Amino acid sequence: MKSSNWLMIPAIIIPAAISAPAFAVQYLSVEQAQKTLFPEASHFVPADITFTPEMKQQIEKSSGVRVRNQAQQVWRVETNNKTIGWFVLDEVIGKHEFITYAVALSADGTVKGIDILDYRETHGGEIKNAKWRAQFTGKKNGDALRLDDDIKNISGATLSCKNITNGVKRILATYQVALK
Repeated sequence: MKSSNWLMIPAIIIPAAISAPAFAVQYLSVEQAQKTLFPEASHFVPADITFTPEMKQQIEKSSGVRVRNQAQQVWRVETNNKTIGWFVLDEVIGKHEFITYAVALSADGTVKGIDILDYRETHGGEIKNAKWRAQFTGKKNGDALRLDDDIKNISGATLSCKNITNGVKRILATYQVALK
């Protein structure tokens, strides 16, 4: 083989590696997550929250977590014309990319469940594990919600665990300020 043929191999491999797609997984659509977290629901009524500066300040003070967005996507969950809870769609940063997740709150503001809709990081996808997500069930505003305390960490997924935990803490404070 001529030595010039060996130069062609990197010329083929390098562009292929550069154009490789980023790692991303969509586990659920919003509608699928709603049905998973509230199988008994008959209606999901949009009830988005637009934060005032005072609301942001109250949520940040209560949760200790910064409110980055001006609005929060929320649906009031109903069955037989009665509110049975709230479905909150949120995003947090994993290490470099956003994680889209949903929190199901009972009518009294306790966590009914959480689920991961989109995960875009290369590492840390273990937060989709049902046993890890179940740690949030029954949590309410004022609970510690601290990693390695009442929420166990997953080795190799620390930033995803920490940021989801903080996100749920912020959403529980949002319930107290805007949905209760």
